Amino acid sequence: MTAPSAPAGRLSLRIDFPNGERLGPGKVRLLEEIARLGSISAAGRSMGMSYRRAWLLVDALNGMFDAPLVGSHQGGSGGGGAALTPRGTEVVRLYRSIEANAQTGTREALSCLAGYATDGGQNPGRSGSFPTEIGD
Repeated sequence: MTAPSAPAGRLSLRIDFPNGERLGPGKVRLLEEIARLGSISAAGRSMGMSYRRAWLLVDALNGMFDAPLVGSHQGGSGGGGAALTPRGTEVVRLYRSIEANAQTGTREALSCLAGYATDGGQNPGRSGSFPTEIGD
């Protein structure tokens, strides 16, 4: 028997490294925005964050791996800029590859699990109280 038909949920991937560092969708999106816009400031703005927050994330990302992920040059008459290094491009590619493989490998189970999710408290089969014992 299959679960009720419902839109599939969305898998969100975060990689926890042995050293305690984490790489997830927000940091990868920031890297992609830097690659697209050529600027840490513009990338941060496009994601609704301050330049300082974006810069701190880039600084953390540059320290997470064996080589920096983002290179930048100071402004002058033409302004500054930033770009992904070869390692940065490779990290984004690998993350997106892992993400795609995870999406493919979990599609059926995720769809089934999403079918069991409530609809924001409007599900009539739910009383709204937490059961005190199994079977309540």
